[in-house]
Amino acid sequence: MSEFLFGFTTGLSFILAIGAQNLFVLEQGIKKNHIFLVTTFCAISDFLLIFLGIFIFYSIQSLMTEKVIFLFNLALIAFLIYFIWGKIKTFHNPLEIDFSKEAIPKSVIISQTLAFTFLNPHVYSDTVFILGNLSKSYDLLSQKILFGIGASLASFLFFYFIGYLGYFLRSYFLNKKIWNILNIIIISYLIGLVCFLIFYELF
Repeated sequence: MSEFLFGFTTGLSFILAIGAQNLFVLEQGIKKNHIFLVTTFCAISDFLLIFLGIFIFYSIQSLMTEKVIFLFNLALIAFLIYFIWGKIKTFHNPLEIDFSKEAIPKSVIISQTLAFTFLNPHVYSDTVFILGNLSKSYDLLSQKILFGIGASLASFLFFYFIGYLGYFLRSYFLNKKIWNILNIIIISYLIGLVCFLIFYELF
């Protein structure tokens, strides 16, 4: 169960981060544009990419010597520090959301969702590299799967939350103070994760 909780909290810390994909989903919730289609596609895509990362790292487990693990952990820590610094730099940036409510054809929404998902490098770095990399901390495949389920559930819950409640909680979502509080939580959690990796994985 600890693997599931770790996967859930870590997955949630990345999915909560303000990015192009999240703002796109939020916009469709506010406009009521094919919300179920958009949220389901994004959630399933995250699920597939998370487990792709887990099974990539599982498949090369036999190659994971102490030196290789050290280098992967070093790369992970460097990327997390870069991610945290990016969050700090954009802390006071205004939210950019299109408030127009014109109807968008389903075909256009599908193509836009595809683009915001699979042409977004942060999607791959967060799911395949970071979450896949973190899963190597577990020895058993069953533990890795529980970790992946936890991370995937975080994505499902968050995408449906912002998609379906975007309209009803519009004033909250568009309040920069709410996003600032979320960012403080995200940054604090990730700093703790970096400290854990430094002291328990590198030394």
